Amino acid sequence: MDLADLTIAEAGARLRSGDLTAVDLLAAVRRRVSMTEAILHAYLTIDADGATAAAVEADAAFSRGEDRGPLHGIPIALKDNMVTRGIETTCSSRILAGYIPPYDATVVERLKTGGAVILGKTNLDEFAMGSSTENSAYGTTRNPWNPDRVPGGSSGGSAAAVAVGSAFGAFGSDTGGSIRQPASLCGVVGMKPTYGLVSRYGLIAFASSLDQIGPIGRTVADTVTLFEAVAGHDPADATSFRGSYPDPRVDLDKGVKGLRIGIVRELSGDGIQPGVAAAFQATVDRLDAAGAAVKEVSLPSTEFALSAYYLIAPAECSANLARFDGVRYGPRVDGDSVEAMMSATRRDGFGPEVTRRILLGTYALSAGYYDAFYGQAQKVRTLVMEDFKKAYAEVDVLVTPTSPTTAFEVGERADDPLAMYLSDICTIPSNLSGDPAVSVPVGLDEDGLPVGFQVLAPALGEAVMFRVAAEVERLSGFDIRPELASSEGAR
Repeated sequence: MDLADLTIAEAGARLRSGDLTAVDLLAAVRRRVSMTEAILHAYLTIDADGATAAAVEADAAFSRGEDRGPLHGIPIALKDNMVTRGIETTCSSRILAGYIPPYDATVVERLKTGGAVILGKTNLDEFAMGSSTENSAYGTTRNPWNPDRVPGGSSGGSAAAVAVGSAFGAFGSDTGGSIRQPASLCGVVGMKPTYGLVSRYGLIAFASSLDQIGPIGRTVADTVTLFEAVAGHDPADATSFRGSYPDPRVDLDKGVKGLRIGIVRELSGDGIQPGVAAAFQATVDRLDAAGAAVKEVSLPSTEFALSAYYLIAPAECSANLARFDGVRYGPRVDGDSVEAMMSATRRDGFGPEVTRRILLGTYALSAGYYDAFYGQAQKVRTLVMEDFKKAYAEVDVLVTPTSPTTAFEVGERADDPLAMYLSDICTIPSNLSGDPAVSVPVGLDEDGLPVGFQVLAPALGEAVMFRVAAEVERLSGFDIRPELASSEGAR
C-alpha cells in the first residue's frame, strides 16, 4: 500500500514503531499532490518549506522520545479561510489577494502544538459561499471520483484532498453544510461540531451565529482524532463553550443495540435522488437489524429552514464583509474619493455570489423590511430549534441523507442559485439549531459516485453521534477509493 493511503491511526502506529518517518509520510503525500493537482486543483497554497521543517522536527522529537499526540508528524490540510501566520490567506477571493496574516487561528495553533504537519491551504467557494467550489476566484476544484463533477462546497478542496490521499485529514468550515455536503460528494467523513465546541478565533467570518470549524477524515476514528485535537474552550472566542462535554471516543465500539434512531420524514422522501434514497434505506435497514429501535419522526419547521437560512446568513455576511473596503486588506482600486475607492474595490474584489448575498442581506436588514424578513427568519429558527428539542426527547439521534443528490456536473447549477441552494436542504437545519452532525459514506450510486449518510445529535451529543457513525461505517463496509487515488488513475 502507498503510504498516502494509510489512515491517521495506521500512520501514527507506524511512526511510533519506527517503521517510517514523518518525512516519509510527507514525501508520499506530496507525490500524490503532484499526481493529482493538475486535475483536481484542491490546493491554493502548498507550504513545502514549512511542512518539511515540521516533519523534520517531528522525527527529531520522536528520536528524543517526545510524543505530542496522535497528529504528531501527520500531514494535514486547512481550508483557506483560517488565518495562518506568514502564509497567504485569501478565502478564494480577489479582495484578499496577497493578505499575509500576522497570527494563527486557534485551530492552527492547536494543530501546531500537537505536532501536525500543515501541508497547505485548500480551495473553497469565495468566503465559503457556495455548494460546489465553483465560486472560487482561483478556479474550480474537481471531484476525485469524476473530474467532470463538482466536489461539493464550500470545503470542496479539503474534501477532495482527503479523498484522493493528498492529505491524511483536513479542516473545513460549516455554515450550512459546507463540511458535510462535500464530504458526502467525495466519499469521506465530515463533521460539524456543536456550536462553540471548536474555536472560531481566526476563522474569517461568513455568518457568525452559524459558522463552525470541523474535521474531514477518511474514517470515523480519524475524524474523531482530528476533532479531539482542536476542541475545547478558547478565551479568545466569546462564543466558545466553557463547560465539559462527553468523551467523543468512549462509545465508538459499542454498536447501536438499544439506541433510538429517528428518520426525519421531511428530509428523506420527496426530492431525494433514487440512488441516494436506496443507499439511505439500505443503511437504515442495517441499523434496524443491528438492534437499533428505528422510527420515523417529524420536524415540520424544517420545511422553512432553507428560506430562513438564506435571510439570516446573508444578513450576517453583509455585516461581516463590510470590513473589506480596500483600506486594510488586498488590492485597492483608485477612486476620486474614499467612498469611490471603497465602492470600486468592493465591486472588483467580490465575485457574483458574494455580491448577491451581500445585497440580499443588506436588503433584509434595511429599515422597513427588518421585521418582515430578518425578524421572521429568526422566529423560524426558534421553531426549528424547538422541533429538534422535541425530537430528541423521543430518540437518541436523527438520520437523513446528507445531500439529496450525488455530485452534479460542473456548471450544471452555476446559473441557477435556487437549485444550488437546495443542495444543502438536509444539512442547514442543524446549523440553525447549533447541534452536531456528521456525514459517513455508505455506498455508490448507479454512476459510481459516493452517497453520504447523515447522523445528527443534540447539543454536546458528539459521543452518541460518533457511536452511530462508527456503526454505520462498519455495517456499510464502504472501503472504496477513487481511481485517481492511484498511480495509474492519475495518468
